[in-house]
Amino acid sequence: MTVPFALDGFDPAAFVRDVLAEDLGDAGDITSTAVIPADARFRAVMDSRDTIVAAGLPLAEAFFRALDPDMQVERLVADGDRVEPGTALMRMEGNARAMLTAERSALNTVQHLSGIATLTRSYADRIAGSGARLLDTRKTIPGLRRLEKYATRMGGATNHRMGLWDAAMIKDNHVAVAGGIGPAVKRARLAGIASIIVEVDRLDQIAPALEAGATHLLLDNMPPATLREAVAMVAGRVPTEASGGIDLDTIGAVADTGVSFISVGRLTQSAPAADIGLDVATAR
Repeated sequence: MTVPFALDGFDPAAFVRDVLAEDLGDAGDITSTAVIPADARFRAVMDSRDTIVAAGLPLAEAFFRALDPDMQVERLVADGDRVEPGTALMRMEGNARAMLTAERSALNTVQHLSGIATLTRSYADRIAGSGARLLDTRKTIPGLRRLEKYATRMGGATNHRMGLWDAAMIKDNHVAVAGGIGPAVKRARLAGIASIIVEVDRLDQIAPALEAGATHLLLDNMPPATLREAVAMVAGRVPTEASGGIDLDTIGAVADTGVSFISVGRLTQSAPAADIGLDVATAR
């Protein structure tokens, strides 16, 4: 099966296959098999019931085509588009059993990814023009990280670490075991790690982290006044990232402190599913 979706490190064909297998089990879609004639055809439209940022539509198409390779699918918006309530996202015509069997897997995927993209866009809009960039985090559903981080990009965020492998992130527990910020950073440098992010939650930790060779400071759970002081202390020597408990009500004030980045775990951790449905156009 050729899937109209490419994403580094993600196998869309395997994802579609595994999700459908989970839903079908050993017996298959017993409802559609019993109720729908094998040769019945169906026309349907996938539409949004709310204002959303779309994400995951190519995967939805792949679910339908996996069960009916000849299904006619017309995507009416692109991933990343902001659409109003009542907007048709996709039109389909094909085998009725196949469409109804794939419906829930397709909708679950688009609802989840569009929910993330929509929430992300609301955060990105709050800091537009501030100079700060919105980052996602590793707080993702296991197995769905690549997809969820794709959705945050559709909403206007920049992907932060994709995993434990692409940058060192020295946090308080690492510091406790290593015997201090300085020793922890020095060991990371000796290991040949180029990108070394150090989490600090006090101003007196900034100088030791920079002196040891940190390349990025994560300013954790600092109020705006403290963030502003921290940014002044760093004086542009490395990027600064605000993190911890930031929501839509506080992100504007955080951005105004001059930090380079703002990371928000709730983009992937707490996004509600978008309200998207599949409605009958005609059946014959």
